[in-house]
Amino acid sequence: MDANTFDPDLIHAIFKLVWNRRALQREKNEGAEALEGEPGAGTSKKIRPTFANANALKLSSELLRVFVTEAVERAATIVEAEGASTIEATHLERVLPQLLLDF
Repeated sequence: MDANTFDPDLIHAIFKLVWNRRALQREKNEGAEALEGEPGAGTSKKIRPTFANANALKLSSELLRVFVTEAVERAATIVEAEGASTIEATHLERVLPQLLLDF
């Protein structure tokens, strides 16, 4: 594993946190639908745990590293053009729309 990449265990922990929050939200929404008395299309859906393949975690870590590196490099270009010496949140906000389109 490249020393400059994000730790796959950290990425897995973040993914698990998001998955758990979505599962709780889904359960909450299904509970509200059951109280209304209208059976929804998703009422028979089983709630299964979500797993991540080790290779998928490595790939996600690398993709995140490339994304963050590119964001910082683009923001640094703007900082240099402005003659400033520090990257601030506004610089990242300015490059984010095009960066998202490029990825």
